[in-house]
Amino acid sequence: MLVKKAEFVTSAVRPDQYPEDALPEIALAGRSNVGKSSLINCLVQRKKLAHTSSKPGKTQTINFYRINGELYLADVPGYGFARVSKSVRQSWGKMMEQYLRRRATLRGVIQVIDLRHPPTADDKQMHQYLQACGIPTIVVATKADKISKGKWQQHLKIVREGLQLPKGESVILFSAETGLGKEELWNAIRVLALDPEEDGTEQDIGGSTGE
Repeated sequence: MLVKKAEFVTSAVRPDQYPEDALPEIALAGRSNVGKSSLINCLVQRKKLAHTSSKPGKTQTINFYRINGELYLADVPGYGFARVSKSVRQSWGKMMEQYLRRRATLRGVIQVIDLRHPPTADDKQMHQYLQACGIPTIVVATKADKISKGKWQQHLKIVREGLQLPKGESVILFSAETGLGKEELWNAIRVLALDPEEDGTEQDIGGSTGE
């Protein structure tokens, strides 16, 4: 996908702060420090559109990025970071549940997994939650450049088994450093956000896709 314009629009914690122009949205979910900001920057070919941080748990809002005036990427707070207070974790959980369950323009979620490690309990819980809600999900295994190419399939198998993905549903290998998987991910985003008829999206996509 040729990105001609990418812009940060707003940070939100409540529905009344969400963008109101009704463009389709794709959310990005993943544990803290998994590389969601780097993934966004790679997709839009901008180094600092989404701010990266060495401090997990720093992002406490849903950050909306408008792409080509056609769709939004919505970066939700990272999950699974133990050093924030219980009250903060609870507030994040309520904010994310409200967004994921009630946002009419949400077309799907990119769940970002670290290819180097087996899915965590939080990764598994998030994936099960998305499936239970019927939210189309693209699973992306990032940081592939940190592993030798010969071990990719071994690690992908661990990701698939950890998330209990149905047979035939693929995981997109991704590297923000090399651009691996960028076009494949954009193709999957287009299918969810722009191409299909709305009444057939969920049935056609279902879980994770790399096609």
